[in-house]
Amino acid sequence: MTLSTKETNLLKDMKGQEQLCIDKYEKYAAEACSEELKTLFHTLADQERTHLTTVTDMMNGKVGAVGGSGSSKLNQVSCGKASYQSEECKKKDAFLCSDMLTTEKHVSSLYNTGIFEFADAQARNTLNHIQSEEQQHGLKIYDFMNANGMYQ
Repeated sequence: MTLSTKETNLLKDMKGQEQLCIDKYEKYAAEACSEELKTLFHTLADQERTHLTTVTDMMNGKVGAVGGSGSSKLNQVSCGKASYQSEECKKKDAFLCSDMLTTEKHVSSLYNTGIFEFADAQARNTLNHIQSEEQQHGLKIYDFMNANGMYQ
């Protein structure tokens, strides 16, 4: 696949955002108070690593078949009620979740733009698949927040 300048620049942006997501999820997993949130953030970081690899491959002209890059693993992560020993810990986790939900919204929007800008149908399908997984990330974070009275 030969990329236009615009496609190349979009992929550079996507690559940067995926790396940022990985870095934030790992940092926030270390900072989170609840074990449930730590597990969720580690799982999401793993899925973002897969996205980063896919985007990097696309930058190198390779577009493979889209497939299960970890959605089933994500579905196994519980987003139920966590036990908090203090209101301060709950507030901290709420902040981490809110920041990551905002990040996921931004990343999903970037992929949405890419889907409309790429000429290659297989590239559009790949970006659409990643965007769908980014939306699932946002849903898992929302589910955690909602179950723990953090979403308002």
